[in-house]
Amino acid sequence: MFETLTIPLGAPTGVVSAFLLLFAFAIGHAFADFPLQGDFLSRGKNRHATPPALADGKVSPANLWIYLMSAHCLIHAGFVWIVSGSAVLALAEFILHWLIDAAKCEGRTSFATDQWLHLLTKAAYVAILWAGLIPG
Repeated sequence: MFETLTIPLGAPTGVVSAFLLLFAFAIGHAFADFPLQGDFLSRGKNRHATPPALADGKVSPANLWIYLMSAHCLIHAGFVWIVSGSAVLALAEFILHWLIDAAKCEGRTSFATDQWLHLLTKAAYVAILWAGLIPG
């Protein structure tokens, strides 16, 4: 009755598989943006926030936010790669997630806009894979 799914899902072949791929991307996004981000990454990735304390008690470097933003975006890229099997989409996710989160941290977008932009990028990945523009 239901088809068996394996990861990576790859390119969708119809509406149902496209929806399932988008659903898998959304699940990965939810994991990466909430429980896997945590307070340390959430606050520390913002260049305008006071850098969080390091685990060893040493003073955080002024540019810690760059490392934390990049680490957060790598987590997202990893989920996209695992779900789609595409390193190209994973790289796109790293770059786009970085830019979208940086805009939020700069006050250019709201939390809701940030989340919608992330989901729209996932929908674009599904469309790109479905159109066969890159292999999944």
